Amino acid sequence: MAKKGKKKGKGKKKLTEEEKLLLLEQKSLEAEELRKKKEEMLLQFLKDKLGKEEKFSRVNINKLNQKWRQIMREAKSKDLKKEIAVLSQTFERVVDRKQNVIKALLKDVEEAEEQYNVGARQHFFTVDNLIDLHKRRLNRLYEEYDTELQNIKDEFSTERELITSLHQDETRKLQDILFAMTQNHTDRETDARQEFQSIRDDIKNKNLEEKHALRIQLESAVENLWKQFQAALKNYNETTEERKVAFETLKAKDEKSSKEIETQMKKLQKIQESINLLRSKIQANTKECEERNKILRDEREFVLRHFQKLKYEMDGCRVEERKLLSKMVQHSNEAIMQLQRVAEKGDTILRCAEMCRKLETEEEKVLPFYASTLTKGEQEDVNNAVYEAPSEPLSAVMHNYVGLENFWKRYNKVLLDKLSLDQEKNVLTQENRQLRAILKQYLDGISVNDEILSKNNSLFVINERTNVRLVVPITDGRVQTINKASVLQNGRSTNNVNGPGAGFQYYMAG
Repeated sequence: MAKKGKKKGKGKKKLTEEEKLLLLEQKSLEAEELRKKKEEMLLQFLKDKLGKEEKFSRVNINKLNQKWRQIMREAKSKDLKKEIAVLSQTFERVVDRKQNVIKALLKDVEEAEEQYNVGARQHFFTVDNLIDLHKRRLNRLYEEYDTELQNIKDEFSTERELITSLHQDETRKLQDILFAMTQNHTDRETDARQEFQSIRDDIKNKNLEEKHALRIQLESAVENLWKQFQAALKNYNETTEERKVAFETLKAKDEKSSKEIETQMKKLQKIQESINLLRSKIQANTKECEERNKILRDEREFVLRHFQKLKYEMDGCRVEERKLLSKMVQHSNEAIMQLQRVAEKGDTILRCAEMCRKLETEEEKVLPFYASTLTKGEQEDVNNAVYEAPSEPLSAVMHNYVGLENFWKRYNKVLLDKLSLDQEKNVLTQENRQLRAILKQYLDGISVNDEILSKNNSLFVINERTNVRLVVPITDGRVQTINKASVLQNGRSTNNVNGPGAGFQYYMAG
């Protein structure tokens, strides 16, 4: 046995340096692989442990959150119950106050309704009177309308007969003109059609010749192009044969790789589906918790908003009712003042009417209205304009005061008398001013002092001429001029004929 071992030791070869290096590298690689396996096993163990810890921590957190939510809900429900009790008490107090205000306002409304009924009865009485007046006026207008309609019908029949006769004459003339125009048009149409046919034949012949020439040219060009196409096709097939073979090989490789990609994609899709399923579960849990929190927040916000809304509505109702009450008081005061002013105005009108009635003459008592100066046609035009339907708001308002026509007649009569008296007053004041000027001029002429001599004076005569214009123009026809001769002949003035006032002209009212 020993001999055999010696033989073996002798037969074993020595390792070279390269083999030693390879052996060392192999051992180092094996040691590295063992170390990596140990690290991977440790990492996997730590990951599993971390996953379990995270899972237990999530479960504990959920339990803690649930307990805390229950505690917070109980505390919040107690606070909300207290607030709701306080709000209900305040709301009942406000409702009682509002009911008292509503009862007071209902009493005011009943009083106002009674006043309104009294005014409405008076208004209905006046409206009935106006309706009776309107009916009487409508009957009169219907009669006038019937008479005018009969006159218009007669005029229309005469005008219609005249127009029909004229229309028949015109139609006969137009038919003659139309016949002549159609005859002329047919002649022109036949001439134009013959000329069109000749031009058409010439153009048709020219087009046929040009078409034949173009056909010959295009056939030769098409043959040349076909030969060139066949040569190009043959050359293309020869050059692309090798590329075609390469394309077939690449196509087979592409199909193989596409199958591998498809299998890998299926695996990835399965992994992705499992990931999506886990994510959906996590999202569902989070969404459920968020929805619960949101519902609680929404309930809290709804209660707060409802409270704020009730408070705002209550404040708004208070303000509106206060405004309405102030407006009602203001309107009632304004109505009372307006009625007082109307009553005072009515009293003054009645007093003035009584005073004016005392000052009326016998003629005014017998004939209180002035006689109309319009003709019958003008009066009819005025009546038609009065009873015509109003087209503007102002005219519609004026139609409501047609019953005051007699009052306005008397008012216009008095106004005309006043204007005539004012005009006569102006004329008399002008005459009085002229007479005062003449009298002053005369007095200045017969008196002597420094102030008069410094002005124009009739006594200051040079070369038998004075610087005073003695004749004052009289524009009124009622004043007569009397010269000196007529005065002497009538014996009205014998003294001081050639005195200082010899050139004075006497005026008297005619």
